[in-house]
Order: sequence, then C-alpha cells, then structure tokens
Amino acid sequence: MDSFKVGDKVIYPNQGLGIIEDIQEESYYGEKFRIYHLRILSNDTLVLVPSSNAEEIGIRKPVSAGLIRKIFEFMRNGDVDITMNWKGRYKEHLNLLKSGLMLDMALVLKSLYYLNQTPLFPREENDGESKGTCRIRNIRSFIHPFLRDRTKTYGNLSSLF
Repeated sequence: MDSFKVGDKVIYPNQGLGIIEDIQEESYYGEKFRIYHLRILSNDTLVLVPSSNAEEIGIRKPVSAGLIRKIFEFMRNGDVDITMNWKGRYKEHLNLLKSGLMLDMALVLKSLYYLNQTPLFPREENDGESKGTCRIRNIRSFIHPFLRDRTKTYGNLSSLF
C-alpha cells in the first residue's frame, strides 16, 4: 500500500476526492495507531482513517493519464455483459463501485448507459404493479453525487460511445 504524506490528494471510494491534512500517532485503548486526517472536498468533512485500514477501505492516489486513456478506450470499444435481473445487477454494480477501481466504475457507467439506451425489458418479478416493463430512467441517479456534479464538465456521455 502506498504510504501517504500530508498534502497528498487521495480518492476515498463512495466519498470522493480528499486531501491528507495531517498524520498523527494516536492511542486508543492502550494501542498506538497512525491516523490519516482526510478532508473530503465535496462536503468539507474531516474523516479520521487508521493507516492500517486505508487499503481495505480502498483509499488510493488519483489515477495516471495513461489509465484515463484506457478508460476512454474501454468506454468507446469495450464490451459489457449486462445482468438482466435488476437485483443481481444492482448488487454487482454496488460491489464494482466499492472496489474503488476506475475500470470497474467505467464498467458500471457503461452498462448503465447501455441499459438506458435499450428498449424496455420485460418485468421479471411481479412486484404488485401491472404487467409492464421497466428500465433505468436516469443513469446519473445511480452515480455518486461527486461525479453527478461533474457531468457538465465531461459533457454528453453518448459522445464516448
């Protein structure tokens, strides 16, 4: 795991971009811990993270320009296998997002995009509604609020496909 230093910019999965403001040795119940003081930029929250848990949580440094190119290439030309069962798809997407890996997040985004573009799927379960159809109406409602605010910056997603 990368050891962070004060001033490093990091990504905290499901939270967004943060900056390591301080690193302190603190004692809890007689044990000493190295604690990162991480400021989440989207909501100005200070989060205290034991350095021993940072990797498990998925805290990482921002990605390189090379990985960004790979992600855009995947968005243009990569294949996605979409689970038809909405509950399985939701769990799969949630686990991919929790991984913190950029390519996993791109996979979720691309599958949601394709789901949004496809004709309506037959409803698989009878949940009390009439026999009808379902579809994801808005990709952005599923994406983390930090990314949702950036859609103006990145423009229309369909230009990537």
